Amino acid sequence: MPYSPRVHHRLVERLGRERVLVSPEELLTYSYDATPMLGHRPEAVAIVKNADEVAFVHRLANEELCPLVPRGSGTGLSGGSVPVPGSVVLLMTHMNRILEIDSRNLTATVEPGVITGVLQAEVEKLGLFYPPDPGSARICTLGGNVAENAGGLRGLKYGVTKNYVMGMEVVLPTGELLKLGGKCVKDVAGYNLSDFLVGSEGLLGTFTQFTLKLLPKPEARKTMLAVYDSISDAAETVSDIIAAHILPCTLEFLDQMTVRCVEESFQLGLLTDCGALLLIEVDGRQPVVEEDARTIMDICRKRHARSLSLAGGEDEAEGLRAARRAAFSALARARPTCILEDVTVPRSEVAPMVEVVRRIAKEEDLLIANFGHAGDGNLHPTCLTDERNESEIERVHRAFTAIFHAAVRMGGTITGEHGVGIAKKPFLECVAGPEGLELMKKLKATLDPNAILNPGKMFEAKPRREGPLPGEGRAEPRRAQR
Repeated sequence: MPYSPRVHHRLVERLGRERVLVSPEELLTYSYDATPMLGHRPEAVAIVKNADEVAFVHRLANEELCPLVPRGSGTGLSGGSVPVPGSVVLLMTHMNRILEIDSRNLTATVEPGVITGVLQAEVEKLGLFYPPDPGSARICTLGGNVAENAGGLRGLKYGVTKNYVMGMEVVLPTGELLKLGGKCVKDVAGYNLSDFLVGSEGLLGTFTQFTLKLLPKPEARKTMLAVYDSISDAAETVSDIIAAHILPCTLEFLDQMTVRCVEESFQLGLLTDCGALLLIEVDGRQPVVEEDARTIMDICRKRHARSLSLAGGEDEAEGLRAARRAAFSALARARPTCILEDVTVPRSEVAPMVEVVRRIAKEEDLLIANFGHAGDGNLHPTCLTDERNESEIERVHRAFTAIFHAAVRMGGTITGEHGVGIAKKPFLECVAGPEGLELMKKLKATLDPNAILNPGKMFEAKPRREGPLPGEGRAEPRRAQR
């Protein structure tokens, strides 16, 4: 059943009254994530500080058939941590210790509430490097990164979060603590269960600890900004760089609408009449970086870059990166509601996909900006709208439906890094197929027979045990609150 006085009493008994939040103001804070127009107040928020407490809350939720929604910083963009009716939010942000940085084995052992940017800063003090770099790195948690298999600006060269998870502790939905992997570089004993759990969006377990792979910090890097009159020239530049066997750590693009919003908001000196902008960064050994930077600049010129800037130092490089990092916040200022989505297509289809987004925006009479990770084909079509305008929101839904299906037709997928959550649940089958979707449901039912953990996300899961169906993921439209 949903949250009850008995559940409340047992939570308070174990965690203490101060760590079971139930006031309307506190519950409102945890009623939504960064996904617009989705929200639902939980019945309570349980603050946990160790794995034993996480396991206790899981066992209690199973006994009482009470929906349980794990949550970090709430920066997700697919509704993955939005509460469902009658649910308890399991708040993981107080488990935020860096337990060890092991320079001999190039690993870090951390709790899930550690902020990604904090880990990055700490390991860099030791000459080490944690590459995953989501746009919200300054505020998002590593637990959320692992749950969503987060990507980021450096994904082209360094991959995504799953490439850096060597081991983990996870509490399964029924309360058992599972320990997987560790510091061994090689381990092929049995199924690779860590990879199975990374990206599971909180449906299959709650993480309590990770062992993460680190790399030596690159010796040098060069950062460039190329400005184009046309998106097609920018896209061809991307293809030519990859064809030249150069793998930049960052290869990002912004379209004209995004550039204009960034410049209006932050006055970075960008050319607002351009068709597109590319942010390119190479790193590694100094001689290789110098050679790669020269080659890339030659390619940019051959592809008709109108202007080309090479950062002279780290301060100047950070100024160039600021244009890309500011994209979402700048677009969010333009209209009352900013809906940021992501699709991924093969690199060869980036330019055609951009044109498809443009065409759909024109057909539906919408403002849709586009930016993203051009080097790995991950685009972020972003609609500037107003959730109070019901007819416009209907057109927004039609537009994104068309965009998702277009990406799949091009050999792509409906999400490259944001996850499925609630927002993209209707589209998962068109990527996974009915057989793949059914297998996911079977795996969920095996590990979570009562369907208590993050129900209603990704797909609907039916509990085996008789009783009310937990939550079913119904999220109420959230009117503008900020």
